[in-house]
Amino acid sequence: MSAQKSVLFDAPGPRARARNVVYTVITLVLFVIGLAVLYLGFNDYFRGQRPSLFDPATWAVNPSGEWTADKWEPFLRPGTWTDYVLPGLRNTLTAALTASVLAIVFGLVFGIGRMSERWWIRVASGAVVEFFRGIPLLILIFFTMALPIVAYQLFAIPPGTFQVTALAAVVTGLTLYNGSVLAEVFRAGVLAVPKGQSEAAQAIGMTRSQNMWLILIPQAITAMMPAIVAQLVVLLKDSALGYIVAFPEMLRSFTLLATREGNVIPAAIICALIYIAINLSLSRVAIWLERRNSSRGRTSTKPVDTEGVSARADTSTGAAGTVAVEPTVQEPLPDTLREDGPAEPGDDDAGDDGDDGPRDGRG
Repeated sequence: MSAQKSVLFDAPGPRARARNVVYTVITLVLFVIGLAVLYLGFNDYFRGQRPSLFDPATWAVNPSGEWTADKWEPFLRPGTWTDYVLPGLRNTLTAALTASVLAIVFGLVFGIGRMSERWWIRVASGAVVEFFRGIPLLILIFFTMALPIVAYQLFAIPPGTFQVTALAAVVTGLTLYNGSVLAEVFRAGVLAVPKGQSEAAQAIGMTRSQNMWLILIPQAITAMMPAIVAQLVVLLKDSALGYIVAFPEMLRSFTLLATREGNVIPAAIICALIYIAINLSLSRVAIWLERRNSSRGRTSTKPVDTEGVSARADTSTGAAGTVAVEPTVQEPLPDTLREDGPAEPGDDDAGDDGDDGPRDGRG
């Protein structure tokens, strides 16, 4: 293990270790100062008179500040979670999960379409991807909500013929925008696979579709898993834009709660912590999937049963290293051969018509 570490990087010397200690101490000090400024700011320290920092009263909880218990007490009531937090969280996860599945399908279809051999499929897919990737997400959500008005103005369809819900508008906007970004991610992943993979697939007679779905796409998804998860995290956070079209997602629920209880800062902190927890969970799931996919195809070495066989195993050395080959054990030949039996290949006496006796000289 130590030899491997010495190959990867040089061991730091005394001066480098001293610098690392100094940088660590400076970082910790700045972090503590940032927390102190945050605490004092929400404690209304910077308003009016500013007492000394060494005064214990400075660090006491200010009743008019944001750390007072009255502003955090609503989150200890069950009704706050059942009436505001959990319904908003459910709507956020519903929109995010639905849009994630649709965006992945959208990205696969149009990402593969941009690599099609037919020019009309390639051009059409590229136009769709570039169009929706260049439009802001908020405009896509607004345009989806305004589809009844657009249908009335273009095709004279009565306004009450169909309606677009806030959930449908949010999911449509998230799918079109993030699906266009994922299309480029999938295309980059497929193009990053070595060309020898495709050439080997063509050599064994696989079609282009088989090569794409069985060889290129699995490797591309495994390689681009971090980028895919990062885009899904962006999708989850962008679902908060549903607040603009009155979609009852989590941010809107916390906004209503903060307006009712007058605790904007505590509500924002709790909402941010929930978003962070969801995104970290999604990242951990992605890491698990990446490790699981990377572990596929690994061969496990099993001991060869050589009981009763005293033969030396041959070894063949290639680009990947030395591979042990199980020895081939030949069965012993019978002592005598039938007179009417076929001649064994390579036998010197097979063509001797006059020698019909036993080969070992026994009568």
